[in-house]
Amino acid sequence: MNHWLMKSEPDVFGIEDLVKRPGKTEPWDGVRNYQARNMMRDDIKKGDLAFLYHSNCKEPGIAGTMKIVREGYPDHTAFDAKQKYFDPKSDPENPRWYMVDVRHVRTLKRIITLSELKTHDELSELALLRRGNRLSVMPISKTHWDFILSLE
Repeated sequence: MNHWLMKSEPDVFGIEDLVKRPGKTEPWDGVRNYQARNMMRDDIKKGDLAFLYHSNCKEPGIAGTMKIVREGYPDHTAFDAKQKYFDPKSDPENPRWYMVDVRHVRTLKRIITLSELKTHDELSELALLRRGNRLSVMPISKTHWDFILSLE
């Protein structure tokens, strides 16, 4: 099993939104970065765990955990001109973008903030904390996963 961090803006889709979905499950669509796409298409597997990270907000941080319940498949929102994430260059016969389905596991007792994560030397190699890293999907080592959960 692998561990991941997946970013979303809480005013677009946050942990509370995931909890309200039927079966607490939702497609993780709209990823439009090739490196993140490749991870969703090739590396993220059913049963993997992911942090849901609230980004681009007053206090960014890790809000909860999710389980991958469906491996990468074509992101249909890329094919529909009425969708926010439409991509006219994506083709159902040769899809450019992929998504996975996630299910809520639990909401953390508190948001573990980005500023708090930065204070721990144990997380110095965490991809999230590297300058210039803006990926919306990134791997997390089991050691970092466990340490972050210990902060709760």
